[in-house]
Amino acid sequence: MNIRFSQRMVREDFQGDFMKLIMKAGASPDIISFAGGLPNPISFPVEAIQKATDKVLKEHGVQALQYSAVQGYPPLREFIAKRYQQQGLDITADQILITTGSQQGLEIMGAVMLDEGDYIMMENPSYLAALQLFHFYNPKVLPVDLTEEGADCDQVEELIEKYQPKFFYAIPNFQNPTGLTYSEKVRHKLANLIKNSDTIFLEDNPYGDLRYSGTPKTPCKKLMGDSCVMLGTFSKTVSPGMRLGWICCTEPVLMEKMIEYKQVIDLHSNFFCQMVLAQYFEDNKIEDHIAKITDLYSRQANYMMDCMRKYFPEEVEFTEPEGGMFLWVTLPEGLTAVELSDRAVARNVAFAAGDPFYEAERNVRTFRMNYTNCSDEEIRTGIKILGEEIADMMKKK
Repeated sequence: MNIRFSQRMVREDFQGDFMKLIMKAGASPDIISFAGGLPNPISFPVEAIQKATDKVLKEHGVQALQYSAVQGYPPLREFIAKRYQQQGLDITADQILITTGSQQGLEIMGAVMLDEGDYIMMENPSYLAALQLFHFYNPKVLPVDLTEEGADCDQVEELIEKYQPKFFYAIPNFQNPTGLTYSEKVRHKLANLIKNSDTIFLEDNPYGDLRYSGTPKTPCKKLMGDSCVMLGTFSKTVSPGMRLGWICCTEPVLMEKMIEYKQVIDLHSNFFCQMVLAQYFEDNKIEDHIAKITDLYSRQANYMMDCMRKYFPEEVEFTEPEGGMFLWVTLPEGLTAVELSDRAVARNVAFAAGDPFYEAERNVRTFRMNYTNCSDEEIRTGIKILGEEIADMMKKK
């Protein structure tokens, strides 16, 4: 049989194989994997979720197992809105749309906003799965370089003036893949540029609650108003397996279109899990749970950086994040992350080479390291192996 696939599934620039390799490495028991973005399973509140599940089934079983409203369970949307209000944002439950993970939020924005050939801006490097997803809509991607303070505002200004992109997709807090956080200066500059344009600032914030050092920054939404659409998720703070996230949009017409689209594609996200999650939040303090996670990740991040300082050649550079789940490594000139990856996998160590995180660059010398889902022994052993391979590559350069 000749299966006639759509063009979007047979494009040469589709990078789905990279994501499959990352997830496969994380699942293999024989490999020390720094490749994925998996939360540490010891952080999952299993017993509390079980109690919430029992209570929901006992008290609201029929409702939990029935079809429901597309926008999501009102108590869960109220919870999200109140969390935003604690940050000084004037958000209501009506401005929250529950999604199947924040990944679906990206898909909804792509479907509602993009026609073939439309311009969008994305950080360079950016979140791999966002690059993959937006390419399904065949936009023209305008890369925006990252500095130590965040997006290059001069580039943003030039690109907005020249191309009038539909939106700028960005991760201002503990960015994936670099771990960088936008400075106050960059946030205010970006706000001035965005507010004076028709470009939407699409802020993905999966890691914002995972700050373990430094000072919280002003929310971009507070500076940009309706021009900022926010994506959030419970995957990094409670459970990725529940697949629940949200879109926060204060622009009524745009929110209406997103709700209409979601109604068509899946009717609503997992309503049973929405009720369980809302019950969990009612019976437990999320701040206490997040504090446990950030304490754990802080120790793991610092241990990985200590090991890098000990085992990596001094010519290797890496970011020092204040939160989140990743740091970004830059090899000396003349080396490539792909070659290092091949060498490392042969010794049962995996990481995410930088190439697929860029729109165009290949054979780069940067790569992403995840520190949240490994033991201290795995971190020490894996970093030592990487250090040995880097040193050997430098000798043969």
